[in-house]
Amino acid sequence: MPSTARKLEDHFTYADYLTWDDGKRWEIIGGEVWDMTPAPNLRHQHISRNFSHRLFTFFEGKSCLPFVAPTDVVLDEDTVVQPDILVVCDRSKLTDACIKGAPELIVEILSPSTGIKDRREKKKLYERFGVLEYILVDPMNESVDRYTLTEGRYGSPDVFDWNETMTLTLFPELELNLWEIFDKERITAVNEQPTRYPRHHR
Repeated sequence: MPSTARKLEDHFTYADYLTWDDGKRWEIIGGEVWDMTPAPNLRHQHISRNFSHRLFTFFEGKSCLPFVAPTDVVLDEDTVVQPDILVVCDRSKLTDACIKGAPELIVEILSPSTGIKDRREKKKLYERFGVLEYILVDPMNESVDRYTLTEGRYGSPDVFDWNETMTLTLFPELELNLWEIFDKERITAVNEQPTRYPRHHR
C-alpha cells in the first residue's frame, strides 16, 4: 500500500470534479487529483465520531457550524478537499453544494494512506489559504498536533499526548479531554485512584 493517497496525472478543476460519478472519493490540490479510496478504517472513524460529537455539542446554538467528511471545500477552481472535520464561522462561504473558501478550523485524522499528504501537502495548502487552526490527530501514536496561523504562517505545532486536555486556540472555552477522543483510561498520579471513562457506544 502506498504511503500517500494515489496521485494521478494531468490538471483538473472543480468543474471537472463535478462530472465524476464513479462513487470514489477524490481531492484536487493545485489541479492534481488524489484518490482517497479506500474508506478510512474503523479506528479512524471512531476517533472522528468522538471528536466531531464534542464539536457539534459545543457549537449547538452558536453561529459557527461544524461539518464532517465527505463535505467539499473549494479553496479555488483547481483545489477541492474533503477534511475529516471542519468548522465554518463565516456563513457567506456556505452554498448548497459546498463550502467556498477556507474554514476557520480543520481537523485531519491521519491514516496510512493519507498521513504524509496531511502533514505535507495539506499543511502547506491550509497555511496558504488562511485556515486559522489546523489539527492533526495521530491514531497510531495517540497524539495531537495543533497548528495556529500567525502572520500568515504555521509555526511549530503544539503537541498533546492522549493523557492531556487540549483547548482550541480559536475557541479556548472548549476543552477536549484527549483520553476520551482516543477512548483510553486516563493515567493518574501514583497516589490517586485511576479515573475510568466509559467507552462510548453510539
